[in-house]
Amino acid sequence: MDTRKNNAMSRRGFLRAAALSAAAASLGPAIAPASVLGRAGAVPPSDRITLGFIGLGKMMPTHIGHFIGMPECQAVAVCDVEGIRLERTKQRIEDHYAEANGGNTYSGCDAYKDFREVLARNDIDAVVIATPEHWHAIPTIMAAKAGKDIYCEKPLGLTIREGQAVVRTVQETGAVLQTGSQLRSENGVRRACELVRNGLIGELHTVHVNPGNWPMVRKECDLPAEPTPDELDWDMWLGQAPERPYHSDLAPHIDEDGWPEWRLYFDFAGGNLTDFGAHDFDKAQWAMGRDGSGPVEVMPANGVDRPHMTFRYDDGVVMYYGGARDQENRPISGRAQEFVGDEGRVIVRGGSMQTDPPELADVPLGDDAIRLYENESHWKDWIECIKERTQPIANAEVGHSSATICHLGNIAYLLDRPIVWDPETETFPNDDEAEQYLSREMRAPWTLDMTL
Repeated sequence: MDTRKNNAMSRRGFLRAAALSAAAASLGPAIAPASVLGRAGAVPPSDRITLGFIGLGKMMPTHIGHFIGMPECQAVAVCDVEGIRLERTKQRIEDHYAEANGGNTYSGCDAYKDFREVLARNDIDAVVIATPEHWHAIPTIMAAKAGKDIYCEKPLGLTIREGQAVVRTVQETGAVLQTGSQLRSENGVRRACELVRNGLIGELHTVHVNPGNWPMVRKECDLPAEPTPDELDWDMWLGQAPERPYHSDLAPHIDEDGWPEWRLYFDFAGGNLTDFGAHDFDKAQWAMGRDGSGPVEVMPANGVDRPHMTFRYDDGVVMYYGGARDQENRPISGRAQEFVGDEGRVIVRGGSMQTDPPELADVPLGDDAIRLYENESHWKDWIECIKERTQPIANAEVGHSSATICHLGNIAYLLDRPIVWDPETETFPNDDEAEQYLSREMRAPWTLDMTL
């Protein structure tokens, strides 16, 4: 089953190609020759997809590595609120193109501290966004309105309303959006989901999504004030979040090791649920065939009869946030997903799969079986879909529905009681208290309906 559609090149795509062709003729070194891209066969400038990279923290180096290795792509802009990281990344990209061009100097990558300057450039086709979670929705929406395609890290929004706004804007503009749920592009994950979807474990009744060893809890940010580094635009880093003093746990210096801790604080993220949970619930949704939908009831753990947070679906399937067991039926301490049917089990760890019974892993699918979206690379998939104007494997609707489960879990946890959810209307029926958590106030001047 392939979700790609709309193969005709859009008017926007035609205009982009024309603009890029003109830019190639007028900007000189800003558009590199085909040899710079490391391939003897020429890739015409009008056929290359020009990229801007927004948010240059822990995840972005991996993304950049994938994209600058593709001859059909060219990095022309980088953006970050931290000056040292910004200059280092610009230098990395220019060194790559210089080396690919036989060691000649190259200076065609521009650096910005304000992402709006990247979006204002008519010669940029698409942007990669790997900012903290509170900076996902607004740049994504503004990029789509500016005629850019988008690769955005998960989750697509800090709240359910932000995710809805992203989906609506992408639909209205025709932007090609890929959510950074990279594990959906792993062959082991696809095979596991196909086994479940085709009933090879019998009727699915239980799913376990192990959270790993990271803390789930979000908390209020009470970190003490520290001197703000000179190279950091702290007000821009905060963006829509409430104003507060700088602390290195939130935005560590470029030379410090480890992950920044903004993920743990309510103002900037959703804890482990929206971090790793966005990957893990995404796999569960795919296996259950629930993309674009979700559970109808969420119950927080209570330490008595519910040791794990529980999600109930309208077909009776129950999903637990924890409790997964391996092929030998031993508890799994790390991240994993277990799908339990009345005739067998499938266990997924990262991109690999195990089955119980073991021989289930090699059972061939019939000619009429459900076949899920298969692709060579999550990053390549997005680029190919940009060229073909089709939907990638983790499009906006997919990313939003998977993130919504994470947000629902946090809302049930914060309320400390069960909540009922309507996945069709995306509302909490007759529950005004829960409805208040669908969105949150944004610090001026940032809003969801901003334009350049």
